[in-house]
Amino acid sequence: MKKILVIILMNLMIGGIAIAGTETKEVKDCFEGVNRATFAFNQGLDKTIFEPIAKGYRKLPSPIRTGTGNVVSNLSNLVTIPNNILQGDLKTAGINTARLAVNTTLGILGIFDIAQQMGFVKDYKKEDYGQTLGTWGVGEGCYLVLPILGPSTVRDTVGSVTSLLGGDPWYNVTVKNDTQYFKDSDYYISRGTNGIDFRAKNIESFDNLEENSLDFYASVRSLFLQDRRQKILNSNKIIDTQDDSDWDEIQSN
Repeated sequence: MKKILVIILMNLMIGGIAIAGTETKEVKDCFEGVNRATFAFNQGLDKTIFEPIAKGYRKLPSPIRTGTGNVVSNLSNLVTIPNNILQGDLKTAGINTARLAVNTTLGILGIFDIAQQMGFVKDYKKEDYGQTLGTWGVGEGCYLVLPILGPSTVRDTVGSVTSLLGGDPWYNVTVKNDTQYFKDSDYYISRGTNGIDFRAKNIESFDNLEENSLDFYASVRSLFLQDRRQKILNSNKIIDTQDDSDWDEIQSN
């Protein structure tokens, strides 16, 4: 599997640099037929499962939702920090490491953002291996829609695989390694909670986008690709009305 990943990365680096170097170059939707079918499948799951759960989640008291969002955000630092380092942003890596340490201990696993009160600001964005590949000059490759996980690209999919091959410490201690402290379900519950938290914050945004789009699939594709490029550039430019800019897996982080 690792050899396959290396080959994919080499092909992306050889064939994709030009795409990353030209921000306005269109990303090809090489598998549009399959992508649209997967998108329709995901929409069906969203309407019957994820959106109703997200609406129920929004009825929880605000402190519970805030604390839950803080916990999954705190966990995301386990992937953000190594990517800060890989991107050469050591200052941000240090701040995020301090935030992780303080909030995991004094903040009770991240429920309370004690680090913010201590001066470790929360203005630093989530990073992942797909973004790191982008900063290294690897182009997006073709656009993909993954079952359940949603919009992606070949490059970002490789980045997600990198997490599962050892790049995500949380995955390593829950799923990959058999420890007496954590179970596989701890990882999947945290990822699912992250997705529900994101969906709950963006119910109106997605509903408005769907209602006002002639082609909802094309609108989501355009927004996702713009959002990913802005993340790679570390830009604060507003793409749309999203409350949370995380388009990762029901997942991603």
